[in-house]
Amino acid sequence: MEFTEAYKQTGPCCFSPNSRYIAVAVDYRLVIRDTLSFKVVQLFSCLDKISHIEWANDSEYILCGLYKRPMIQAWSLTQPEWTCKIDEGPAGIAYARWSPDSRHILTTSDFQLRLTVWSLLNTACVHVQGPKHGSKGVSFTKDGKFAAICTRRDCKDYVNLLSCHTWEIMGAFSVDTLDLADIEWSPDDSAIVIWDSPLEYKVLIYSPDGRCLSKYQAYESGLGVKSVSWSPCGQYLAVGSYDQMLRVLNHLTWKTFAEFMHLSTVRGPCCAALFKEVDEPLHLNMSELCLSDEFLQGNSGKRKYGVSHSEMDIVRQIECLIYVSEGHFRVMYEVTEVPISLPFQKPPADKPNPKQGIGLMSWSKDSRYIYTRNDSMPTALWIWDIQHLELAAILVQKDPIRAAAWDPTCTRLVLCTGSSHLYMWTPSGACCVSNPLPQFNITDLKWNSDGSCLLLKDKDSFCCAAVSLIPESSEYSSDD
Repeated sequence: MEFTEAYKQTGPCCFSPNSRYIAVAVDYRLVIRDTLSFKVVQLFSCLDKISHIEWANDSEYILCGLYKRPMIQAWSLTQPEWTCKIDEGPAGIAYARWSPDSRHILTTSDFQLRLTVWSLLNTACVHVQGPKHGSKGVSFTKDGKFAAICTRRDCKDYVNLLSCHTWEIMGAFSVDTLDLADIEWSPDDSAIVIWDSPLEYKVLIYSPDGRCLSKYQAYESGLGVKSVSWSPCGQYLAVGSYDQMLRVLNHLTWKTFAEFMHLSTVRGPCCAALFKEVDEPLHLNMSELCLSDEFLQGNSGKRKYGVSHSEMDIVRQIECLIYVSEGHFRVMYEVTEVPISLPFQKPPADKPNPKQGIGLMSWSKDSRYIYTRNDSMPTALWIWDIQHLELAAILVQKDPIRAAAWDPTCTRLVLCTGSSHLYMWTPSGACCVSNPLPQFNITDLKWNSDGSCLLLKDKDSFCCAAVSLIPESSEYSSDD
């Protein structure tokens, strides 16, 4: 893995959908870099600090959300002289997103007063009154033809279906929720999943014409659904709950065919591979210290304070090696056996938004694996094998897991914990990769669309890592 140098950033960073560019927010400026040379290809000046960046699907346009002003500015990479500015006036702007056709921008006003569709082709705009949420509650079909927008009126939740061609409302139907949390189309566009707020465990499957296909409720008392995710193949629907369980529904009967528990103590029988992050001290072997010929010719250099320049270099090198030996460790994975106890944090009962339940969840590209993180055990990442309905691996980190992402082209998982290391897992094993940049702690990561590059973020900088394709059959080492 090869790392680039660090570049400044003060906000969001993201790859373009075609993987050719990286958009970076640096205060009031939007910097567009080439992903191969990392040279600046475009530089746009905004009117305020950039809070949000989103590329259009065709990678030709990009929008910047200046939510503090509030305002939206959009730019074109092929026509640098073209600009667009959207200002809702007193209504404000809470969130903005692109439509699938890359020629319309959808904005949600403050306090969810209205959702507006702005056209870049003409001055026309369409309003949808009373959107349910600011950044959530909107989902597009995979073919980009329709949009489902959640609204609320008369203390009841509704789903409005809009044509993305004319932006006319094709239909609307009410849904059986107390406080709708979010909505998402299935990958084959045949169904819509809707789930209620955590106060009511309810997962509803609707057809596009408004028929309720299924209603799922795992239990009645206690906090309910925390996360929902379709598998890429569309055959499975994963539901993560506050009771620390992952439930998987099938698309034929909409019944659960798998339930996975996240226990603080993992006992046998268990066929899963358990990888635990450990520190291994580095020991200096003086017999392996090799000095070049120029170091051995110390008397030929000019002396300063009685020591030649070459002798001073030798001293610095030895001091550096001794420092590395005494104060540095090699981070690696240690394969452990069951039983194993995972660090568990009991959430306080008197505070809202308890840190428990399945808060992080995502499917692999082939829909065979799904990873989860139980927020009560933030240092453990669970990887489940859906094909065999069993636990495939657990990665136990020293620090809480900040982000994780599947390679979009193969079964490879990458995660970060806010340390200087990057952690990888494949069905062949796991490894730790050290970032050579000094004082660069990885707090977030993103793949580009072809899986060849990773974008790694620090607090005020970012870098990229070129990733080579790892054959699935190869053995994956468990150290650096």
